[in-house]
Amino acid sequence: MPTLDISEFQKHIWKVYGHHDGKRGVWKTYLWLKSEVEELGDAIKANDRENIEEELADVLAWLSSVATLLDISLEDVALRRYGAGCPKCGCIPCRCSYREK
Repeated sequence: MPTLDISEFQKHIWKVYGHHDGKRGVWKTYLWLKSEVEELGDAIKANDRENIEEELADVLAWLSSVATLLDISLEDVALRRYGAGCPKCGCIPCRCSYREK
């Protein structure tokens, strides 16, 4: 199976689904993403590993489409926010005490 970095994945998903998502627009595409996150939660609650994996992939694909519709590179924003470690404490691993709750 080939590998894709985040930027390549985002472009790939747009090639596959962009004609639909472009017509749907950002808000309705976001609503699809939201429903996929809920399906992921249901799969986690059911402890259904196969469904969890499918839903994780779906969430990533829909998130990618939302980002593309907003002209945002997921790779750029992820690296900018998390590339140096925790955005709050700057550490790897995170040392924020409030995250222990």
